[in-house]
Amino acid sequence: MRVKRGTASRRRHKKVLKRAEGFRGRAKSSFKVAKIKVQKAMRYAYRDRKVKKREIRSLWTIRINAASRPLGLTFSKLMFGLKKAEIGLDRKILADMAVRDPKGFAVVVAKAKAAL
Repeated sequence: MRVKRGTASRRRHKKVLKRAEGFRGRAKSSFKVAKIKVQKAMRYAYRDRKVKKREIRSLWTIRINAASRPLGLTFSKLMFGLKKAEIGLDRKILADMAVRDPKGFAVVVAKAKAAL
């Protein structure tokens, strides 16, 4: 018996074209072009999920450093002081404190300074 594969390929084409919505030109309507563009977009998405984590961590460091310098410590000295004082706050929490709770951050910096 002959097997017709129209429904399978249509389903596959629709899946690719659905992902290509919002692309420009033939990339959103032509399967041949959309397939290539979607593959490239997926590669960028995979790569940039890792890049995003790197950039966020870098932003935390910048925020902590900017908040701790007026209080008399650089980022590296602050982190060393926190380790010596056995204060287990990570960069994410410290950056959040630096932005939202400057008084609390100043207390943490004072404790780190005392431990040096």
